[in-house]
Amino acid sequence: MEMETTISLLDIRPLVPELTMICVGLIVILLDLIVRKKEVVAIVGIAGTLVALYGTYKLYGFYEPQSAFSGMFVLDGYSNFFKLIFYLNIILTICISFKYMAIEKASFGEYYALLMFATTGMMIMASAADLIVLYLGLELMALSTYILAGITRKRQRSNEAALKYFFLGAFSSAFLLYGISLTYGLTGTTNLREIASALQTLDLNGSPIMYLGLIFMIVAFGFKIALAPFHMWAPDVYEGAPTSITAFMSVGPKAAGFAVLGRVLFGAFAGMQVQWASILIPMAVLTMAVGSIIALAQTNIKRMLAYSSIAHAGYMLLGVITGTTGGLMSTVNYLAIYLFMNIGAFAIVIMLRREGFQGENIEDYMGLSKSHPLASALMLIFMFSLAGIPPTAGFIGKFYVFMEVIKAGYVYLAIIAVAFSAISAFFYLRVVMYIYMKDPKEEVVLTRSPSMSIALAVTAMMVLILGIFPSFLLNLVRYSILG
Repeated sequence: MEMETTISLLDIRPLVPELTMICVGLIVILLDLIVRKKEVVAIVGIAGTLVALYGTYKLYGFYEPQSAFSGMFVLDGYSNFFKLIFYLNIILTICISFKYMAIEKASFGEYYALLMFATTGMMIMASAADLIVLYLGLELMALSTYILAGITRKRQRSNEAALKYFFLGAFSSAFLLYGISLTYGLTGTTNLREIASALQTLDLNGSPIMYLGLIFMIVAFGFKIALAPFHMWAPDVYEGAPTSITAFMSVGPKAAGFAVLGRVLFGAFAGMQVQWASILIPMAVLTMAVGSIIALAQTNIKRMLAYSSIAHAGYMLLGVITGTTGGLMSTVNYLAIYLFMNIGAFAIVIMLRREGFQGENIEDYMGLSKSHPLASALMLIFMFSLAGIPPTAGFIGKFYVFMEVIKAGYVYLAIIAVAFSAISAFFYLRVVMYIYMKDPKEEVVLTRSPSMSIALAVTAMMVLILGIFPSFLLNLVRYSILG
């Protein structure tokens, strides 16, 4: 007997923001062929993102859960908050890309369109209530970011980054599919809610095969988030990709990875919290160790920020390990703060890029404060925040994660995290030392643009405001998760 599958307008309605992003991406490609002023292409990209944001938060309401395609796709406060992170990520990335992509001589249409498609994939991942939908979103995001990493085709370093990212990403996708197949074989479903029900009714929580399937899925998510020992792609890709794409990848895919990790572990596998915590605890400790210690030896600032990103993923993972709603909220709060401080730091790196000068070595920042005091002050704010020094937002992010870890009884994890956080402060403060306490080798010329100034103003203000008045973001996260 054949089953009829029908798609109604009610199924399409929750997908309007994602469809908007896809349509804007296609329009951007066409506009690139028509308009001479390439800034128009970027402005259309930002405008389209704002329309999608309006669709997410005005048309459907922030706290009004909806589902589509028989519960495979959900629109709720949890997914909406992550989509806000994705929207801000792409808008800030476009703002810091205006002049930079002209210097890199990259294709404007493809560049902005792929940003749109990658963000759409992240949005689908955040709303996925089914493992198949999750995989579709992940692949749309991954394929777009593979191309973006190598979009400066004439640079060998960029091509190498794209290939490494592609090959290792393909392995992670294989792990995910194998984990999904094992889960489906035991439970007979790929729906997250039905998996949770099947684990209880069939008493599969202690099943070795179920445990193996969970391990494979965590490994796949670990690749996307850059958790050790699955982080090996991150330093090379971050260094080789265009800096604006490095900024985009350091936030977007990481946030999407944590979005699905939270939904899968807290939704489908909530009954196996002891098992998945036993996997994540050593990964978190190793991730913090690798990120904090290896970063000490880096002289390339993009590579240093790559290891910094790995260390921060370890801190964020601690909130997930607790298995509590409060722990998950602390991780989501950390991700939102990380968006501003990390993109701000990469924006300063981009400002040093000019024709014939990369501006990626730490020595390029020597004496920057003497010629560019404002840019130096902004870099100091971002470095302090990444190090977790008050009164910046980075301190608030770490503080709430560590408090939730202690509440959950993992005091030793909080002590380890504080120790690695103290180690990581060295390489952040080393950048500040080069800026303020060294004499310049040569005069540094910064590449400025109005959009870059807007991005820096927004990121710096949010880092300071959220550090001094954290309750707004914390309440927003609480309401989005608890409803």
